[in-house]
Amino acid sequence: MQIEQNAHLTYCTNIHPGESWEEVFASLQTYGLEVKNKVSNNQAFGIGLRLSRRSAEELIQGNQLDHFKSWLDAHNLYVFTMNGFPYGDFHHVTVKDQVHTPDWTTADRVVYTKSLVKILAHLLPEGMEGGISTSPLSYKYWFKTNEQIEEVKNKATLSLMSVVEDLVRIKNQQGKTIHIDIEPEPDGVLENTQEVISFYQDHLLKTGVVVLQEKLKCSQSDARKHILDHIQICYDVCHFSLAYEEPKDVMAQFQEQGIKVGKIQISAALKSRRSPDISIKEQQDCLQQFDEPVYLHQAVVQREDGNLDRYPDLQEGIHAMTSENFKELRAHFHIPIFIPDFQVLESTQNDIVKALKLWQEISYSSHLEVETYTWTILPEHLQTDITSSIVRELQWVLKQLES
Repeated sequence: MQIEQNAHLTYCTNIHPGESWEEVFASLQTYGLEVKNKVSNNQAFGIGLRLSRRSAEELIQGNQLDHFKSWLDAHNLYVFTMNGFPYGDFHHVTVKDQVHTPDWTTADRVVYTKSLVKILAHLLPEGMEGGISTSPLSYKYWFKTNEQIEEVKNKATLSLMSVVEDLVRIKNQQGKTIHIDIEPEPDGVLENTQEVISFYQDHLLKTGVVVLQEKLKCSQSDARKHILDHIQICYDVCHFSLAYEEPKDVMAQFQEQGIKVGKIQISAALKSRRSPDISIKEQQDCLQQFDEPVYLHQAVVQREDGNLDRYPDLQEGIHAMTSENFKELRAHFHIPIFIPDFQVLESTQNDIVKALKLWQEISYSSHLEVETYTWTILPEHLQTDITSSIVRELQWVLKQLES
């Protein structure tokens, strides 16, 4: 739905299980309409659409896409942002690091993303900017040397330029601006502000510019502008909290480099801090209930000296809390954004508050999307009716914007 500063607020439909188009459409007919009726006050409601490779291919077949567009129009719905990070199954199977498969070194990732671009170009309302979030190139722990990581970045740059060619063509021919929004996350090849900036400086705005100049027969300055317009960042608040980075610092650095934020994903991480009132053992026991087998729950531990120790999954972080110099643990587990604490644990909700307050000051993106995809794997006492939970999260965001 449209909110202040000509921006749009929604939730990401990766919350709902379903890999076929039939399953995705059924969830939109059920939950999407229910949420719209409860929060949009008869105004148009935007959808943050997640499509797997399978559902994207099925939607493009025949006249399915036209039928879907007609259904959206009939119900005063529109699609302005998509989640193109998870390629395959995302629920009820062990996902873990395979969420990065296929990565941006592969043709499969390019083909899938181009399918999403085709879909969004068809669905995006006139005069509205569109965005598709995507993976942080690949998964860091798949590679053993810095040279291998650099090769990933080189290949990913070429892959991304192939998509940018299509996006420039769409803008020229259809007048629609669509950007790919890279989503840094823990243990991704890109996971923090400095890694993002380095990728732009050393790859996108060097090799990428040369490639686009050749492909599009354009000037260096035009190629640079195309890249900055069409390759943006998905600012997942949870992920940057895990990097222990403040929203104002992140945005200041991005803006200094001309890097745009295509989407804000509003999400919160788990947090546990050394305290004189709560024992480490109590906190460890409480964290254990969030250690589940479906998703990666990377843990980042801050020591008393400020240094960070990174662990690829929660159990290793829990063990690290017994160290004498332990100060704080943050875990990659998207938890309901409206709850500031969980028994003896906290959340990084305050970073969302800061990010939204900053957004009101400088409006650094026009796309805001709540993304708590963990409802089915939360500890049982935190699980509630899914529609009510989504509505409550959206209303919480609106309340923050009103204060």
